[in-house]
Amino acid sequence: MAAGVSSAVADGWLNVIKGTTYTGVSACYAKLHTNAGSDLGPGAAGTANASVETTRKAITWNSSITSNTLSATTPSPSWTSWPSGATGEVISWVSVWDAATNGNFLFSGKLAVSKTLTTGDTLTLSTLSVNVPPAS
Repeated sequence: MAAGVSSAVADGWLNVIKGTTYTGVSACYAKLHTNAGSDLGPGAAGTANASVETTRKAITWNSSITSNTLSATTPSPSWTSWPSGATGEVISWVSVWDAATNGNFLFSGKLAVSKTLTTGDTLTLSTLSVNVPPAS
């Protein structure tokens, strides 16, 4: 899977169409991923190519949806004091989960610009949005 929603989220959305209730998540957390020599990102389970910085950061979403897009509010998630041994790591992807640890993978996406980090660097997601385009 290059990018997109997890099979559990897709199944939940499809269940809504057939009249089955789908319970939304109460919180979202972002996790960073590398390219690791491929363009597959976090993979179908959201666990592949994980960054050495393993902390998931809380995301707060805007209360409204505009043009089929849900955007995160500010302040944006930020990872500070990049860990020792991370020099040269290239962050290219983000996955979103419903818990700070363990939990369920929700979706992933590729960053607009990859970032090479070294020990002591800070990475801030300046924007984070999810777009579900309607059929045209």
